[in-house]
Amino acid sequence: MLDRLSPQAPDALLALIRLFAADPREDKIDLGVGVYRTEDGATPVFAAIKAAEQVLVDTQESKSYLGPEGDMGFVNALMPYIFGADPTMGGRIQGMQTPGGTGAVRLALGLAQKAGVKRVHMGVPSWPNHAQILADLGMELAPFDHAQADGTANLDAVLAAINGAGKDEAVLLHACCHNPTGIDYTADQWAAIAQAFASSGTFPIIDSAYQGLGHGMEEDAAGMRAVLAAVPEAFIAHSCDKNFGQYRDRVGAFYVMAAERGALDTAFSNANALARAAWSMPPDHGGAAVRIVLRDADMTAQWLAELAAMRARMRQVRDALASAGTAGRIDLTPLARQNGLFSMLPVSKEEVAQLREEHGIYMAASGRINIAGLTPGNLPKFIAALAAVAG
Repeated sequence: MLDRLSPQAPDALLALIRLFAADPREDKIDLGVGVYRTEDGATPVFAAIKAAEQVLVDTQESKSYLGPEGDMGFVNALMPYIFGADPTMGGRIQGMQTPGGTGAVRLALGLAQKAGVKRVHMGVPSWPNHAQILADLGMELAPFDHAQADGTANLDAVLAAINGAGKDEAVLLHACCHNPTGIDYTADQWAAIAQAFASSGTFPIIDSAYQGLGHGMEEDAAGMRAVLAAVPEAFIAHSCDKNFGQYRDRVGAFYVMAAERGALDTAFSNANALARAAWSMPPDHGGAAVRIVLRDADMTAQWLAELAAMRARMRQVRDALASAGTAGRIDLTPLARQNGLFSMLPVSKEEVAQLREEHGIYMAASGRINIAGLTPGNLPKFIAALAAVAG
């Protein structure tokens, strides 16, 4: 039977990790892996999470099953940070825990499909797994250009997608800190997007994977909240992998906003059935730790301070890159206006290979770089290498 299978292309990022590990050069730079790093190159466990895990060690009495909805204390504790002062919007929003943001996106798209959505409009480039999940579900991807050449978001393209979508179609947007470009919509653009959703009746699916890494927890949620205030229904996928440093613990949540609270029971009976068939129930540990943090004022303050320090470091890197002006033909100034872990450089695959082979600088073939891989110590080398390759 196994001889019927066709080989699949290896994951490009995993291959890059292996190449970096095998490189003996001491001054090599890893800009590929999508995790936050300190100036020392570490991806530490948050101190607030460590404290919460100690509480779990001391007080958790059972590892018995939860249901497919997961830890509802975790799900509900997140809601004020995602949705604001009225986190249920009058009882119209409900959620469930998922295995990371990927599980939340998968569940959002699977439930949309079950509700009749066949085609999803999405700005490209995007996180590669968006397209892979759509393909696995057999849903059609309708791409539009997310960004313009000047490093700003393409408002006309997203408005055309929203206004042109049919009744069996949805539009998928990043809430903030766009992966892979770092290019977010402005407040005025979000207002126009919200109005387009309201007038067209198109269904929004919002992927919030990096809240807090741009300008702050409140600021990064503002655009998404503008859309939710304007529409009757929406799906929201949220990840704690980045803003709580819970990468390998797979901590996410999926939320449904319904036109009226009575529709939520039916929606979640379907969502629970999809989750039960896919992963039965989500892993508990990471979500339980986040719940403990968010229920304790001191731990919450500690977490927010740690998140602010991450954000400040990435902003410093962006400002330093922008202050260099250009590197060869590449204008680095737009990076200061962008947000989060990622930006994309207009380099060819051949130039990416040259940076890797001649300078020990590792990045995705698309030109995406992880801002957090740069430090005051390696920034001059990076800029000089970029100028040499893209001169």
